[in-house]
Amino acid sequence: VMLSDGRQFVAAVVGKDQLTDVALIKLKNPPKDLPTVVLGNSDALRQGDFVLALGSPLGLRDTATLGIVSAKHRAGINPGGTYDDFIQTDAAINPGNSGGPLINLSGEVIGINTAINPRANTIGFAVPINIAKDVLPQLRASGKVSRGWLGVYIQPIEPDMKDMLGLSDTKGALVSKVEPGSPAEAAGIKNQ
Repeated sequence: VMLSDGRQFVAAVVGKDQLTDVALIKLKNPPKDLPTVVLGNSDALRQGDFVLALGSPLGLRDTATLGIVSAKHRAGINPGGTYDDFIQTDAAINPGNSGGPLINLSGEVIGINTAINPRANTIGFAVPINIAKDVLPQLRASGKVSRGWLGVYIQPIEPDMKDMLGLSDTKGALVSKVEPGSPAEAAGIKNQ
């Protein structure tokens, strides 16, 4: 880990969660005078709010870029990203910004810069800090994140399915598959 004042420290990975793209590291022998940041509330962000992306894009240390929150709750950014819920910003994020903070104008970290759209110059994405706050206690305690799992695949009941199954309406969901050995199978849930 290199600080803006040139000091370098060895760190170890305490834990990581690939589904949210969040990791927790711990410095070995940290000094007492390390600077800190305040973690904000990413749920309070609004489209159009100004933000700063900090990092070292393309090796250019201590870079700040200004932009706005273009959108919230973007999904489909990471292939297979079940927990995609990104902040989209037009603040320039380039290779080397990953892991850097996205900061609101109050100086609070409201996101972690994580991805770009390589086909565009001004479409970047950040993990909302509230997601990081949710997974950090588990990463600190066990090095990983445990999530509930039922083992079912569901789909909406379309009008033609409703008629085919002899249902009175399209409310609810259709269980299309039950994973063998899953909690759903143990509970006796069956697919249609």
